[in-house]
Amino acid sequence: EPPDIPKDFSCQTQDMKRVTCTWREGETYFYGENSPQYTLSESSSQKTALCKANCPKQCSCSWDIGHQWIWNVTLTVENPLGKKTATDIFDVNHRMYPTAPFQVWEDCTDTEITVHWNYKNHEIELFCQTEVLQPDGKIELHNSSAADSRRVTVRGLQPYTEYTARVRCAAAKHFWRWSEWSQPLTTRTKEGTPSGKLDIWREITPVLGGRNVTLFWKQTPSFQANGKIISYEVTWEKIEDGSKPENISVSSVYNSTRILIDNHSYRISIMANNSVNFSLPSVLVISRATDNSRKILFCSFLGTEELKEGQVNGTDDGVFISWEPRSIYDSYIIDWCNFPRLQPCDLQWKRFGPNTSSAVISSAAFVPGVRYKFCIYGSVANRASLLEKKIGYLRELPPHLDPIVRKVDLTYNSVTLSWDSYFTNESEPGFVRGYHVYVSPIQGNCNLKGSKKHIFSDESELCKYTIENPEEQKFTVKHLMPNTKYKIVVKAFTGGGETPISSFIYIDTPSNSNMLYFVFLLVIVPTLVAAICHWKMEWVKECCCPVIPSPNKSKVLSFKEFKIDSDKVLKINDCLPDMLAVDSNTETQKL
Repeated sequence: EPPDIPKDFSCQTQDMKRVTCTWREGETYFYGENSPQYTLSESSSQKTALCKANCPKQCSCSWDIGHQWIWNVTLTVENPLGKKTATDIFDVNHRMYPTAPFQVWEDCTDTEITVHWNYKNHEIELFCQTEVLQPDGKIELHNSSAADSRRVTVRGLQPYTEYTARVRCAAAKHFWRWSEWSQPLTTRTKEGTPSGKLDIWREITPVLGGRNVTLFWKQTPSFQANGKIISYEVTWEKIEDGSKPENISVSSVYNSTRILIDNHSYRISIMANNSVNFSLPSVLVISRATDNSRKILFCSFLGTEELKEGQVNGTDDGVFISWEPRSIYDSYIIDWCNFPRLQPCDLQWKRFGPNTSSAVISSAAFVPGVRYKFCIYGSVANRASLLEKKIGYLRELPPHLDPIVRKVDLTYNSVTLSWDSYFTNESEPGFVRGYHVYVSPIQGNCNLKGSKKHIFSDESELCKYTIENPEEQKFTVKHLMPNTKYKIVVKAFTGGGETPISSFIYIDTPSNSNMLYFVFLLVIVPTLVAAICHWKMEWVKECCCPVIPSPNKSKVLSFKEFKIDSDKVLKINDCLPDMLAVDSNTETQKL
C-alpha cells in the first residue's frame, strides 16, 4: 500500500538561524531497498530538497533560514506504490523554541530565595517560569517578567528548609512553546529565630531537704526550630523572695535534665537556642512543698490514700482513659512510662484542651501483658495538680501462677477448698478477676447442680464454677457422691483468660455415716427387738396382754379421786359390762 501521511509534522527554531522540522513516521509497508523516502521542499524556493531527513526515533530535518521569514514547507513521503504529503506554513518569528536555561544559581535569606540563570538567546525577548518544589511535595510556579527575565524571587519560605527549583523560558511576544527545564537546583534557606514554644514536663521526687526535679522537653507540631538547635537554656528561680535566677545550658543531644530545689515555690523556664536566637520560653511552676502538696504533685507518692488507682482497658488503637473534667483547669496532662520495668522508664506525656475528658493513649512501645500507670493532671497558669491515677494494659494475658490450695475439707457429699490470698503486683500480666473451680469424677461425666459444663480442646468434660470475687479464699463444691473419687483444680483468670490445666488435686469422698445410722435404726434395732420378744414370748404376753388385766393398769381407773387406800375403784357408770355374775364369797358380801 502507499505510505501513511506523516504525523505531528511541525517546524520551529531555537536561534532564529536554523529551522528544524520534526514528525513521526506512519505505517510505511515497505522495508530494505524499498523503504520510503522523505523529501522537504519549499514552494517558493527553487531547491528540490531543503534537507535530508534523519529518522532514528523521531524524524527531523534542519536547514538555514537565511533572510526568509515566511515558509511554506511540504513534506513528501514516497514508496513504490505511491506517496503522501504534509504541509506546514509558518512565520519563523512565531516558532521560537528557546534552549533550556543554564548556569542556575541562587541568593537566599531565611524566608526568600532569588534564583538566577542564563540563556543563549540574548537577542530574543523571553519570559521565564520557575518551579519550586516544597518539602511537603507541593509545587509552586513563579513567572518572571520580560524586563527581568533572568531571575525571580520566591518569598514566604520557611527558614532552614530545603527547596528545589528549575527554570524554563518561552518567547515573550509570540509564545510557541516552553523550553526544556533547566537542571534542578537544590538549596536551603538560612536559619531564623525559633518559632513557637517547647512542650515541657517534669517528674518530682522528694529528697532530704528538698526535691529532685527531672525536666523533660520535646518539640511540638507548632514549634519550628528554624535552624540547627545548639543547646537548651534551663532557668529556675524562687517565686516568694525573688532571688537571683539560676540557669544551665544543656546540649542539644539531650531532652532532659535534673535540678535540685528546696521546698519553696519555683518558676522554671526552658528555651531552645540556634545560631540566630532563642525561642520563646516555656514555663512551669512547682508549688511549695507541704504534706498536702505531695498528694497533688507526686504521682508515685505512696501516701495518696485519696487517689485510688482506677483500672482502664486497652483497645485496638491504644489504652482508653477518661477522667472527670474540672472547670478551673485550662489544660490536662497525662504522663506514663513506655518501659515501666526499666529505670529510667522513658517518661512520656501528652497535653489536652480544657474541654477534653477522655483520650486514647498509644505508643509503639506498648506490649501486651505489661501494666502501665497513667497519671492525670490538671493545669492552670502553668501549675499542675494530680487529679487521678489509672492502671491498665494494652491487652491482658493469663496469670503466671494459680492459687495454692492449702486445705481440703471433705464430707461425704462436699469438699471445701481453701487457698492463700492471690499475691498481685505490677509484674502480673493482667488484673485477676476471680477464680474458676473445675471438678469431675474420675469415672464418668460430671453433672453437679449449680455448675456449668466445660468442654476442653481434648474433648474432656468438667464441671465449672466461677468465683467473680478475686478476694475470695474459700469455696465449697456441693452435691458430690459418697465414696467417689474426684479430680479438682482452682484456676485464677484475668481479662486475658487463664492458663491451661497442668495438674489436678485428687480426692475420695467418704461413705455416708448418717445413712449407716439410719439403716441401723431402721433394720438392726427392730430385728433385735423382735428376737427378744420371740425369746420372752410368755413374759411379753403377760406384760402386754394379760388374761386378767390389772385394775391398776386400766385407763378407766386412772382418776385420782376414785381411790380407796392404794386401790383404784371402778365406777359402775363408767363401764358397760358384757354380763353380771354374783360372787357369794365373804369379800363380795362386804362390797
